[in-house]
Amino acid sequence: MVDLPDATLDALFHALADPTRRAIVRMLADKPIKLAELAPAFPMSSVAVSKHVRTLEAAGLVTRQVRGRSHLCRLEPMALMEAHRWLQAYEVFWTGRLDALEDLLAEMKREAGPP
Repeated sequence: MVDLPDATLDALFHALADPTRRAIVRMLADKPIKLAELAPAFPMSSVAVSKHVRTLEAAGLVTRQVRGRSHLCRLEPMALMEAHRWLQAYEVFWTGRLDALEDLLAEMKREAGPP
């Protein structure tokens, strides 16, 4: 199991829990985007979009480079890797559960006999 501080995981999953923030992450996965170009993609004020970006920054998912009045937002993919690693620890559990279900269904089918 990946040992990350609880606060790190909490911030990460909190940031990803919001659909607007997930949409921002998807957009930034393609390329870095200026905040001024990012804001019009959402039905909210640019201040609200900036707050979402700050939440993503606090979780380590996004960095913002300020050049004068321009803010360039960039995805930090390693933060997503940490979430993936944490979730991956449960893959063994779910694989085992699904294998057991498959075995049970096969046994029920054998017991039922031919149609």
